[in-house]
Amino acid sequence: MKTDLTDVTFLILVRLDSVERLENTLVITESFVKYFDTNVSVWEAETYNKGLLQNLINRKINYRFIEDKDPVLHKTMYYNQMTKEVKTPYMAIWDTDTVVDEKAITESVIQLREKYDAVYPYNGSFYDIPEIIKRLYVKRKDIQILYRNLHKMRLLYDKILYGGALFVKTEKHLEADGDNETIYGWGNDDFARYEKWKTLEYKIFRTQNPLFHLPHPRGINSKFRSPFASKISMAEMKNLVNSVKEDITGQNR
Repeated sequence: MKTDLTDVTFLILVRLDSVERLENTLVITESFVKYFDTNVSVWEAETYNKGLLQNLINRKINYRFIEDKDPVLHKTMYYNQMTKEVKTPYMAIWDTDTVVDEKAITESVIQLREKYDAVYPYNGSFYDIPEIIKRLYVKRKDIQILYRNLHKMRLLYDKILYGGALFVKTEKHLEADGDNETIYGWGNDDFARYEKWKTLEYKIFRTQNPLFHLPHPRGINSKFRSPFASKISMAEMKNLVNSVKEDITGQNR
């Protein structure tokens, strides 16, 4: 029996820059459909519609193609647009290569409903799945395969992370003016969002399980595109850390 998450909308933004990214998107979205009665919105932003994802994705998922000729995927802008269309009281911003225990998803939504403004469905540790283990997981769709092979994985980063997957009350995210669109392309948008929520004194919760990353080739939208872009992203982070509540609201207007 599926868990009732009809009050949640999962938001996934994707650019199919590799076959692996396509496969990962299908794996993630199928897991949502398998375990939950919920809402999933997938936006594909690309120069033209190749039709691959549109034809393969589960028909229960709300798919939209956006023509975008910019080689840099402006994540913050698109997620803000997606957020404005959410009709449910709770929403999730989800990377297309992120796997987490379905029990952590259920726990996260319960925490949102009962007490918290935002929830991270993992403990801050994000493990990269080796290709051979990914093959086994994709075949069997069993999260226990990842837990049993955790000792064979490396952390993506040696610090606590705030991206990949998160839940938030839709109203609270809108009150905070969503994501900072000054952060253009891959960068510190996840950390900036967290710093903003801290400044606004949102109640934040974490579950105790790890997060898993499905491997894929890393192109321009999986790393800083230039040293200059990195400096801009870091500058925005410093501004947020030094901000007060009144400085934050209205930043995207």
